Parts: sequence; C-alpha cells; structure tokens
Amino acid sequence: MAELFSISGLSTLLVLILLQAVLGFDNLLYISIESKRVGEEGGKASMVRRWGIGLAVAFRIVLLIIIVSLFSVLAAPFLTIPLTGIFEAEFNLQSLVTLFGGGFIIYTAIKEISHLLAVDHIEHTEGNKKKSVVQAITMIVSMNLVFSFDSILSAMAIANTRNEAGEIEYQVWIMAVAIILSGIAMILLADHVAEFLKKNRMYEVLGLFILFIVGALLVSEGGHLAHMKVFGYEIHAIEKSTFYLVIFVLVVTDIISTKYQKRLWAQREAEIRSGGSEHAAAEAAEAAMRGKH
Repeated sequence: MAELFSISGLSTLLVLILLQAVLGFDNLLYISIESKRVGEEGGKASMVRRWGIGLAVAFRIVLLIIIVSLFSVLAAPFLTIPLTGIFEAEFNLQSLVTLFGGGFIIYTAIKEISHLLAVDHIEHTEGNKKKSVVQAITMIVSMNLVFSFDSILSAMAIANTRNEAGEIEYQVWIMAVAIILSGIAMILLADHVAEFLKKNRMYEVLGLFILFIVGALLVSEGGHLAHMKVFGYEIHAIEKSTFYLVIFVLVVTDIISTKYQKRLWAQREAEIRSGGSEHAAAEAAEAAMRGKH
C-alpha cells in the first residue's frame, strides 16, 4: 500500500486513470444503451446504471486479483483446432471471452440498428422488449468483465516492478485504486451520457455504429490472441490508434452531416413559407378583382 503514495506510484496511478478513461468510453456507451431497456419510470434506468457500474467495479477488482495470480494459467492454450489451410487456432480463456464478447456486442448493435429502421414511430423505440432491472444489471456487469480483460492486461503492462531476484511484481493496489476511481467517474458521467443520447436521438445511431466497431475490435483481438488463421490468412488485431482514428472520423462526419441536414431543412421550410405567402397574396388579389366586378 505504501507504494501508492510514492512519486512513482502516484505517476503510475495517473497514467492508469487516463488509460481507464480512454478504454472505458465504449463501456459507458454500452451501459447507456442497455440501461434504457428498463424504462425511465421511477428512476429505474439511473439506478441500473449505478448498481451495474458499482457491481462491475467490485467484480473487476476480483478479476484483477485472479488474472495477476493465475496469469500463466489463463494465458495457456487449452483448445487447439489444427485444420491446416482452412481454420487454425489455439484458444485460451482470454481469447474465448474476447471473441464471444465482441460477437455479442456486434449482434446487439445490429439488432438495435435494425429495430430503429423497422419501427413506425421513433419515439416509441425505448418501449420495445423491456428488460427487468436484474436482467439489465446482469448484462452490464457481464459485458463490463469482457471489457475488463483488455484494460487489466494493459494496466499490468504499466503497473509492475522487478524485485531483487529480477522477478516481475504487479502493483495490484495501484491498479485497484485506478479501477475504483474510474468506476466513480463512470457513475457520475453515466446519467449525463444517457440524457444526451435521449435528447439527441440523431446521435443514437452513431453510438450504435461505434459499438459495432468496438465489437469488431474485440473479435479481431480475440482472433489475434488465439493465433487464428482462416484459409491461411492470419487474423491481426485492429490497432488502437486505427480504432480511435475511425471513431474520430465517424463523429466528425456525423456532426457535419447533421448540421448540413439542419440547414437543408431550414432552407426547405423557408421556401415553403415563402411559397405559401405568395400563394395567399395571389388568392387575395384574385378575390379583390372578383369584388370589383
């Protein structure tokens, strides 16, 4: 615990908090989308977000301890598929969790996008297939653990030291404090993110596409961890820099497109009003001519 209050410990903690903030964005987006399924009555959605994040933080710390203690065991392959030239892979626990988690996120994003395109009244989309509070919290905690693998392994690469024997020792206390602080920040921000998406429904589709890309990122990472080859082609993980560049381009494109669309609608409404005024003036002039006769 004393290592936390040293200069190196505090600097490591700051780096880990920034890392958790960057990697936690996609998690926060999923929490906001999932929590709305319980409805807003009685503040249930907000309660789901708080409980979901709180329980997820507790389980993430437990997962951190397990991964640090059993790192070599978890990293060892236990399932090998040797179909040379067709499908090859060496699965360990991390690769399987990452693959299935990414696949489920892709499925969720596609399902939500399809639903938005299928409904007749957009304002009624939140009422479709409501979930119970327990179901929503369970999904939030489960997916948070999927996201945790990536963030914990990244944190382990940063928060470690070598003892006198030259062995690597992981700074579990520092990582645990970073997880708790990032969890508190997520609880404080979750309601604001959900409210923003509710008030700006045009960005909901953008959020779902970002979620889809997050799923693709996890699937590629799982395939890379499993040394997967499909028809002789090796699956490589999408670089984080590429991922954030794609997200940046998506957000900028959506913002510009939305502003341009609003200008087009404003121009169209002005033309309709102008056309209506000219039509009304023509009818008044015609009525006045008939009155004279």
